Amino acid sequence: MGYRRGVPHRTFDRSPWRLDPEVSFLNHGSFGACPEPVLEAQRAWRDRLEAEPVRFLARELEPLLDAVRAEVGAFLHADPDGIAFVPNATTGVSTVLASLRFRPGDELLAGDHEYNATLNALRAAADRDGAKVTLCHVPFPIHDPAQAVEAYLEAVTRRTRLALVSHVTSPTALVLPVAPLVRELDRHGVDTLVDAAHAPGMVPVDIDGLGAAWWTGNGHKWLCAPKGAAVLHARADLRDRLRPLVVSHGLNDERPDRPRFRRLFDWLGTSDPTPILTLPAAIRFVGGLHPDGWPGLMADNAALARHGRDAVCYALGIPSPAPDSMLGSMAAIPLPGLAPVEEAAERLQGQLLAEERIEVPIIAYPVPAARAPGAGPSGLAVRMSAQRYNDPAEYEALARALASRLLGPARPRSLLGRLRH
Repeated sequence: MGYRRGVPHRTFDRSPWRLDPEVSFLNHGSFGACPEPVLEAQRAWRDRLEAEPVRFLARELEPLLDAVRAEVGAFLHADPDGIAFVPNATTGVSTVLASLRFRPGDELLAGDHEYNATLNALRAAADRDGAKVTLCHVPFPIHDPAQAVEAYLEAVTRRTRLALVSHVTSPTALVLPVAPLVRELDRHGVDTLVDAAHAPGMVPVDIDGLGAAWWTGNGHKWLCAPKGAAVLHARADLRDRLRPLVVSHGLNDERPDRPRFRRLFDWLGTSDPTPILTLPAAIRFVGGLHPDGWPGLMADNAALARHGRDAVCYALGIPSPAPDSMLGSMAAIPLPGLAPVEEAAERLQGQLLAEERIEVPIIAYPVPAARAPGAGPSGLAVRMSAQRYNDPAEYEALARALASRLLGPARPRSLLGRLRH
């Protein structure tokens, strides 16, 4: 390792991703990263679109979307007839909430590990209809996935109408037990909206087997598709209730040979459909990077995330905050010795990038929308991602960098040899 202007100089071979080779990129979870062959596939779609836009958008797009729906449905084990395409999972959540109506006094349930934007959408829907948002507390650190199930079920009342549940939580990177959660909530008469923003490509997904009322997940994160490709799925008995956020020609399209669900969602005005059309290329290419396909890739990424978690926990002298069963391709670790304020998180994240060339988020939790009025966060966590382009040494470098800043200069040097064993 060389040094330049006081910054550690490392280079990483990220191919076929186009990431900066001089940055240790441990933040795939925020916005994903698209490898070059997938971008090439998108360019081919764009070239075809721009060669004859009327032919492409007016005559060819619908059957092309149907083909994508079939392939994506097979990957997600989902009925293609229940799939609508949206730009991102946040839009998917807002679409469901805008389609539903609640009565004054109804309760909308969520956990305090939810994503800030989706909690904002939930509160907006509650305010619109005079309903109430109830947040249950899921512990972090957590020792058993059953604790998450118990937290939700203890908050259910006779007025609970909908539960928003993340498959993988954004601030704390926990893989929640969505199958038993959906099953138990359904037994209590509560529909579930699963925010699976991180799930496709990180953990196995079986939408039909899950049986949730609503499910939405991103393609741009762990599937490594272009930005602007996400899926919204509605269970068969609820599809007639779902409406897109944009009212367009599908509202009075009476073609009998095309399901109304597709007519409503497939054309919302002129936009770039190439991210969605590139989803099959992303599924095939990224899954093909591992000899065992997607199961092998997901297992390797999870193992790398566990290595990173263990290195950081050891360097900081703290126990693992969650069992391995609740870990996918990300790991969040509470940081000792820092005041739980947003400014401290921003300062540490900036230092790691500027001084160590490590791109990793420092997250204040719970998110603002999950806090009581006037309350601040209860803790700060580093959230590491693991993707095929990462290397174990990157997490060991992060562990040393964190230890030197949080524990003082002597401790990390004494840990250097032990971290390599």
